[in-house]
Amino acid sequence: MDDLTLVRDHTVYRCVMGSRAFGLATEASDTDLRGVYLAPTPLFWRFEKPPTHVEGPRDEEFSWELERFCELALRANPNILECLHSPLVEEVTPVGEELLSLRGAFLSRRAHTSFSRYAASQHGKLLVDVRVHGAPRWKHAMHLLRMLLSCRDLLRTGRLTIDAGPYRDRLLAVRRGEVTWQEVDAWMTRLGDETDTALATTVLPAEPDHARVQDFLVRTRRASAA
Repeated sequence: MDDLTLVRDHTVYRCVMGSRAFGLATEASDTDLRGVYLAPTPLFWRFEKPPTHVEGPRDEEFSWELERFCELALRANPNILECLHSPLVEEVTPVGEELLSLRGAFLSRRAHTSFSRYAASQHGKLLVDVRVHGAPRWKHAMHLLRMLLSCRDLLRTGRLTIDAGPYRDRLLAVRRGEVTWQEVDAWMTRLGDETDTALATTVLPAEPDHARVQDFLVRTRRASAA
């Protein structure tokens, strides 16, 4: 079985991500597809294991094998957690429905560390652009701000919301370069401070519900082997 067949025939969940899911799309925005496939259990009985991820078959499409997806979600990987909360679902099977029902099991205070590390990495790249070119890549700056807002509100409420909502107009102004880098950088710093403050009183548990996710994965693998 080739890699693309796994995606075509065994996808359990597929959604639209990127600007369209964040409520920040423009006429030029691509349609970014992200999915999860369940490799049939017998494929793991061979020396050559099925791939943990696959690109394609459509442009801007990327999928993870279910176990890898769950591993990354338990680590609070920002991109993975956001996939579980996309408002634009293209395909979902009963296994995918159960995966979505576990969204809360993946959420924990680990998000503070993972989102903050990702933000620091992206911020560093923006600073390089400012030094070299005199300005950041405004689209990247917009998406970093959106992610910082999402993380702050996750810690404040215990719920992950990826739609930009009331911040849409201001974020799009950033994307168009209508806000100075100094203002954008100050906003990022303020959001980082607000996120740290929210961590102290968050309702999120210290760790994700690893046992609940593992039970789901084991049951799903057994059903696939039957």
